[in-house]
Amino acid sequence: MDTAEPMRMTTDTLHAQGVLTLAQWFSPAFPIGAFSFSHGLEHLVDTGDIADVVQFRGWVEQILRYGAGHNDTLLMSAAYRAETDADLAAIDARARALAPSGERLLETAEQGRSFANTINDVWGTDLPELCYPVAVGAAARACSLPLAATASMYLHALLSALTSAAIRLVPLGQTDGQKCIFGLLPLCDELAAGVDQPLERLGSSAFLADIASMKHETQYSRMFRT
Repeated sequence: MDTAEPMRMTTDTLHAQGVLTLAQWFSPAFPIGAFSFSHGLEHLVDTGDIADVVQFRGWVEQILRYGAGHNDTLLMSAAYRAETDADLAAIDARARALAPSGERLLETAEQGRSFANTINDVWGTDLPELCYPVAVGAAARACSLPLAATASMYLHALLSALTSAAIRLVPLGQTDGQKCIFGLLPLCDELAAGVDQPLERLGSSAFLADIASMKHETQYSRMFRT
């Protein structure tokens, strides 16, 4: 693993190179299979706990602020700053241990593996198989992309993927889905601005989402893998 300090991009350089790279990484076309994961949402729709846009927005805001959104940005930051392969492996092990259910571990592990493999094939890096946020942090460092911008785009992609799932499951209208994303954009920026917090701040209180992911494991009929 290259331990050199990543190049700091100027605003002009970021606009010329970094923005489009990040847009590609977090595009629905990037082959990580995000469309097949619902983060436990499918169970909550099945039980009637989420039945409209207001309930969905409240749920996804909790995911971002107190669940995966919060934790993933801290794991991403730690991976970005990892100085050795051993450090990176330890961060990845912690990310796996934090998964609250087998389904959530599947979600982060499968997406991370696909992401790292694609980055290696296209950008010529040598990333190992890592959980998704850890892989993103390591890739951003390897490709000299700024951490805060990477975190902001990552959170936007998470929000968009869950909203896409809600549009199919609840169902939400396309316009309501876009209103939800637009309304939570400031939260994505807020969380990305705090990406430098230490790993000691890791922790989740999004208990409804965690329990829903456990319940989803034995749901009789389902469209999504999680």
